[in-house]
Amino acid sequence: MFPMTTWVRRLLIANIALFVVTTVAPNLYFLLMLYPPAALFRPWTLVTYMFLHDGLAHLLFNMIGLFFFGPRLESRLGFKGFLLLYFLSGLGGAVFSLVFAREAAVVGASGAVFGVLLGFALFWPRERIYIWGVLPVQAWLLATLLVLGSLYAGVNPSAGSNTAHFAHLGGLAFGFSFLKWWDWRKGSAKRAFQKQLSPNPTPKGAIGDHVSMIRWKDIDTGTMHELNRGEVERLLLKAEDSGPGSLTQQERDFLDRMSV
Repeated sequence: MFPMTTWVRRLLIANIALFVVTTVAPNLYFLLMLYPPAALFRPWTLVTYMFLHDGLAHLLFNMIGLFFFGPRLESRLGFKGFLLLYFLSGLGGAVFSLVFAREAAVVGASGAVFGVLLGFALFWPRERIYIWGVLPVQAWLLATLLVLGSLYAGVNPSAGSNTAHFAHLGGLAFGFSFLKWWDWRKGSAKRAFQKQLSPNPTPKGAIGDHVSMIRWKDIDTGTMHELNRGEVERLLLKAEDSGPGSLTQQERDFLDRMSV
């Protein structure tokens, strides 16, 4: 099992502590739960509802999911990425409840935990998860079944119970959107980093090659490490003998970096 991480531990403690407190103080429970018709006057409930649970089984189900899937995901995303995924998924559950289930009170961390499960399934789709500790199911299949089950129960109320299925779907939708944005941002950062490695890309063509040769020949190799100096001298000799067009893009990029 993956080692426990800081924010998963804190979320577990917060959920369990609030469950105990609201069991003794039921008035606080009603003050913090999300009730769509009153959400405009109690905006804090868009967040506080995800720390409430309507029974021990409800709490255990969500905390077990967070306990098993959260630590590995927090280690992968970092604590900021993990918390963004968790709370945005929970917020997605609130938004879907406001739009599609306006008369139903909503409590529970299910939307947030479903976002965590989705993240786990996207990063480790072939990981085997044992339902009831016995039945092995790959993560991608479990996530798919949960989506379909929540969707079916959401549009067929008679098939469900008091479970907030639209909160599950909202958690999945917001979680998926966040993870796709996260991937794009990471890819964008990688492209920016690669661009910095080659700040002056060499233009191709006769004129560009001529300009590049002038710049490359001005490289001061006197202060370079001997490995870099040897590589610069080798590439300049290659360019002079066979022309700049004989250099690969990686070789041109190397000379460009050395000429900055």
